[in-house]
Amino acid sequence: MDSGLSQRLTIVLVEPQQPGNIGMVVRAMANFGVDELRLVNPCPHLHPEARKFAVGAAPLLGRARIYDSLPAALGDLTFSVAATRRTGRLRGELLDVAAAAHQVRQGGSQDRIGLVFGREDAGLTSEEVALCSCSATIATAPEVGSLNLAQAVVVFLYEFTRELAAAGVAAEAASERLPQAELEPLFAQIEALLTRIAFINPSCPEAVLNRLRRLLHRAAPDGEDLNLLRGLCSQLTWSINDWRGRKRGG
Repeated sequence: MDSGLSQRLTIVLVEPQQPGNIGMVVRAMANFGVDELRLVNPCPHLHPEARKFAVGAAPLLGRARIYDSLPAALGDLTFSVAATRRTGRLRGELLDVAAAAHQVRQGGSQDRIGLVFGREDAGLTSEEVALCSCSATIATAPEVGSLNLAQAVVVFLYEFTRELAAAGVAAEAASERLPQAELEPLFAQIEALLTRIAFINPSCPEAVLNRLRRLLHRAAPDGEDLNLLRGLCSQLTWSINDWRGRKRGG
């Protein structure tokens, strides 16, 4: 695997609970030449058990970056994939891991891709899935569907490193995605605006907001697109200052 391509991948573990699993994850990362690990509120990742299972990849443990929230861990990444098995109205379309990996061909050569994995016992919450560009799963037998954390990381790394290698020169001509942190102010503007005009149900705002997030992630706006959308939201927000609320019948 070309080291330049593999360095575009980042593994993000959200609240991992077992040091040994973190060790096995970094060993899998080393197998594919991926060296950036981000941990969100982890268990002790330098525990002897983590070093034991990391084998020759133990130095990656010391270089892991620690975050107190998933948005912070994703901020400078341009494309992120939530690994999950659960479906639901608030989770959107669940892609096969190979289909999710194929989407890297739509990005530019400088895109930074995060593969996001949740807790060993509960995975990722719907809110955490919504923060990612898309969500993906590994097709397994329904009787025993869950994979060990490190096993899931291996499969994702295999598919994504293969797609990155296949994308090759085509990615040089593609447009670059924006870092996810640059999209968050737009999402906040949209939420405030839709709340103000009573477009979203306050008891379940995610039903609309998560869908809009997924739509914008698919659109992959560039800087000019982002400025246009933020300006539009600002103008709309200003123009409804005297709005008296949703029109009622009668």
